[in-house]
Amino acid sequence: MALPRQTSSPVKPRVKRPTLKDVAGHAGVSLSTASLVFSGRGPVSPATADKVRAAAAALSYAGPDPLASSLRHGRAGTVAVVVEGRLTLAFSDPFALSVLDGLATELDTIPAGLLLLARVAGDDERLLTQLAAAAYDAVAFPLCAPKDDPAVDFLAGRGIPMIGAGAPVDPRILHVEVDERGLSAAMARHVTQLGHSRIGHVTLPMGAAAQARILCPADLDQANYPDARERAYGVLDVAPQARIVEAPEPGVSAGEAAARLLLDAPPDRRPTAIVAQSDLLAAGVIRAAREVGLRVPEDLSVTGVDGLDLPWLDQVLTTVVQDGFAKGRMLGSMIADAMAGRTVRPRPFPTALRIGTTTGPAPAG
Repeated sequence: MALPRQTSSPVKPRVKRPTLKDVAGHAGVSLSTASLVFSGRGPVSPATADKVRAAAAALSYAGPDPLASSLRHGRAGTVAVVVEGRLTLAFSDPFALSVLDGLATELDTIPAGLLLLARVAGDDERLLTQLAAAAYDAVAFPLCAPKDDPAVDFLAGRGIPMIGAGAPVDPRILHVEVDERGLSAAMARHVTQLGHSRIGHVTLPMGAAAQARILCPADLDQANYPDARERAYGVLDVAPQARIVEAPEPGVSAGEAAARLLLDAPPDRRPTAIVAQSDLLAAGVIRAAREVGLRVPEDLSVTGVDGLDLPWLDQVLTTVVQDGFAKGRMLGSMIADAMAGRTVRPRPFPTALRIGTTTGPAPAG
């Protein structure tokens, strides 16, 4: 019995994608003229430009292939931005958002886009895989980051410029430099000058596995996040007997949890001033104080760092102001210089003490 003859479906020929050369020929202009119309970077008369656009519309030409353009110019038009932890943590932190906003604003002048990459704690291989698979012109570490990072060796091997905000700690990364230790010491000095001798300190996470816990000076030596460590050292420079508590995360609720460890003590041992490493942590400290019946600043002075606008806080926080948007723009400016082949050096970033209504003289007795 003969099997039925199978017939194959005809293969449709692949439709050729129109090119800029096709558009130029259709419009009756040179290839260079058509290129100038699409780049917007050359003197082309309105009539000629209209003729080229009409030809592009007739041929359904959407524009130059961005991948081909990047290969021709040796640029991807993208900057990889490494964020520590879950991206939701960065997006819920007003200071982190302001830094990313400033960075994006400055990079838009190049122009270049952002490729956000989240580092998952304990899984460096995941980040390395993402970096190996992506195309980018530079890498930014704009927020809190560990002091050591295997990605640095990988990126240096590829000749990728790296710009940071203090971490990872590596001479191959050019940093926007903040005097973390000095700003924290200034805040501790402020409360000691008000007469406070029982001082507490609420830190940002010292590492990826942070928890609300009392820290001793030896714990600081093992800290993986340099900014949190240096701020704690700054407090101890001024107030060596300060009690230090680590917050598990950088948010308000974490600051509240850490503050409870300091405030759950007899009145004669309870701190009369708490220096927090961020404004969000300080807001959590104020919330915890109110829950146990303490007035701010009559019973407890509270300070922060960042200078955030917190309209839901009914007091003006005493804080160290660092303009996150300006910090992001400085990072972006350094990246732009690196991408252009200009010499880039570390740049200091200014901070300033702002006295609000959350600090006052130490209570009598």
